[in-house]
Amino acid sequence: MNAHIPAASALTSLGFADWMGQVQAGMEGVLDRFLPPTSVVPARLHEAMRYTAMDGGKRVRPLLVYAAGEIFDTPRALLDRAAAAVEMIHVYSLVHDDMPCMDDDALRRGKPTVHVKYDEATALLVGDALQAQAFATLSAPLEAELAAAAVDAGLPARQLRMVSLLAQASGSVGMCGGQAIDLASVGMTLSLSELEQMHRLKTGALLRAAVLLGALGGKALSAEESAALDDYARAIGLAFQVVDDILDATADSATLGKTAGKDAADNKPTYVSILGLAESQALAEKLRGNAQQALAGFGDKARRLRELADLIVQRKT
Repeated sequence: MNAHIPAASALTSLGFADWMGQVQAGMEGVLDRFLPPTSVVPARLHEAMRYTAMDGGKRVRPLLVYAAGEIFDTPRALLDRAAAAVEMIHVYSLVHDDMPCMDDDALRRGKPTVHVKYDEATALLVGDALQAQAFATLSAPLEAELAAAAVDAGLPARQLRMVSLLAQASGSVGMCGGQAIDLASVGMTLSLSELEQMHRLKTGALLRAAVLLGALGGKALSAEESAALDDYARAIGLAFQVVDDILDATADSATLGKTAGKDAADNKPTYVSILGLAESQALAEKLRGNAQQALAGFGDKARRLRELADLIVQRKT
């Protein structure tokens, strides 16, 4: 296991695939550090948390955290904690989403879902514990982890803003709210604007949070920089869901690592069901263009964010 992610200076010269691979591999070590060990009671719960959080997934949200952090010189110790926290929130949402009371799915990231591997009660507790662990990780004092030169008086205030941002993105006006709308919309016909609202909350809010978490830990953002990042994050957040809908309709389960065709089988409204496949693909490309345009003012510093926008739209899984 790669125990750490190399310093930003060591990653700068890498091509995108190598950069992404280094961050993805390093996230295993980051999560290993911040998740409770199985040697601690209750061992079975901690084992199940690690089963679902580690060794799998594209790590898109941590990648966004590190990419945004490079622009604003966010301390690596804070980036590690922010990346782990946002990934824990994402994984907890997947665990609960897969449960019989929600989507009732048996496959996630190419392996049995938590309620199948363990049981429903454990799956519920895994999600609850991962959510709590995320905020414990992000809110911990950092002085001992930072070099003296990197500690400044404004760091606690920035950290508090990050905790508040993640809480809002995760709650009833963010990811959980979007899931509630999704569950209430099964079998219904939604307008395009209603579908967009649902997915800006369910998927987009946490992707937006990942971008802003990476940025907020560094130097102060101007109003223009904050607006540009927000425009970028909103575009990729919606594009991610559009592409998810496309893949659910066109890819197989082995490729996706989860059950394909489930949206149609469950009679859920999607971009493909409303717009059709060709228009959905065109929308994803338009959103990619919007994301790239939003980053124009950052120059080459935003190279990784641009590459991630391409990845989100052009991915096959």
